[in-house]
Amino acid sequence: MRVVIQENYDKMCKWAAEYIAAKINAHHEDRPFVLGLPTGSSPIGVYRELIKKNKAGEVSFGNVITFNMDEYLGLPHEHDQSYWYFMHDNFFDHLTDMKPENINILNGMTDDPEGECARYEAKIAACGGIDLFMGGIGVDGHLAFNEPFTSLTSRTGVRALTTDTRIVNSRFFGNDPEKVPAYALSVGIGTVTDSKEVLVLISGHNKARALAQTVEGNVSHKWTCSALQMHNGAIIACDEAACGELTVDTYKYFLDIEKAERL
Repeated sequence: MRVVIQENYDKMCKWAAEYIAAKINAHHEDRPFVLGLPTGSSPIGVYRELIKKNKAGEVSFGNVITFNMDEYLGLPHEHDQSYWYFMHDNFFDHLTDMKPENINILNGMTDDPEGECARYEAKIAACGGIDLFMGGIGVDGHLAFNEPFTSLTSRTGVRALTTDTRIVNSRFFGNDPEKVPAYALSVGIGTVTDSKEVLVLISGHNKARALAQTVEGNVSHKWTCSALQMHNGAIIACDEAACGELTVDTYKYFLDIEKAERL
């Protein structure tokens, strides 16, 4: 596992955007670059940086296929809290060359949730798998909507949201947890870890325990983020504020390793 520690959220986002852009630019044209994407507050800064790079001609999305992590079950596209709306509002609509047919987001209005999830998995496989999956984690370490105690080999499926998750997300629904959908469609932990690379963003004091469990804790379905320890291409991009519960030796180790990488 690689842990890249940046001074603050903005620098973390800039580093992550530069890394993603470099991967896209280095990709061979024989097939599209397949990019997994999250929603939530963590990636917004990365999306802003990627938009800037795209408009400046520093990276093209013309040969990129995207797959989003999740979507609320029962929310139509036009609902301002659907993840379809979020992605278009914060990212896709601002890119100069993103092809609409290359955007893949789970359909929260499907009449066949299980079939929709199976179709999504099949399409990822048909595209040759995901080259890089960017993600964020919750304060309890959940990755996508894979709440604590979700199988670490899980695939895309229907997820029941915990009360804690609905309370946290209620800030987007008028602070009323009852307005937050009780179910979502989500890629599985196995879906994410099948990707060639996984880049997870972790920022803020409230994520410090989750970061420590991801890097130093035991591999356990209690902390689904811990599955990243078993991935040969896992990268954590974090800010100083999120490092509060790492041991001093771990913190110094990763700073030292990254310094050596830059030499």
